[in-house]
Amino acid sequence: MSRFLTLRRGGSRMAHETSQLYNKLKERHPELITAVEAMGTIARKSGPLDEKTVQLIQLGAAAAIGSKGSLRSHALRALEAGATKDEVCHAIIALTSTIGFPTVAAALSRMDEVLD
Repeated sequence: MSRFLTLRRGGSRMAHETSQLYNKLKERHPELITAVEAMGTIARKSGPLDEKTVQLIQLGAAAAIGSKGSLRSHALRALEAGATKDEVCHAIIALTSTIGFPTVAAALSRMDEVLD
């Protein structure tokens, strides 16, 4: 068992609401979402970092700004890119001295709520 958290994937109400919001934006503003997705792809591939590292960095940024949807998305993408559950949690825990314990604790709590 992980010494950090047990992560659960999918199925939460929050994940469903985030997905609905994204789909609504995509339906109403398809050109904007296409451009944002393309920009993200170009940014991720424009340097020497591998996909796992990029997703862990983006996960940390999501934790810092308190973005529940981005936390879920980047955690799942990091796992798909080969990160372990411990690495996903440590990417957040490592930020304690930078973003503060309350923000880290909230992000870890959201991770537990969102992922199974």
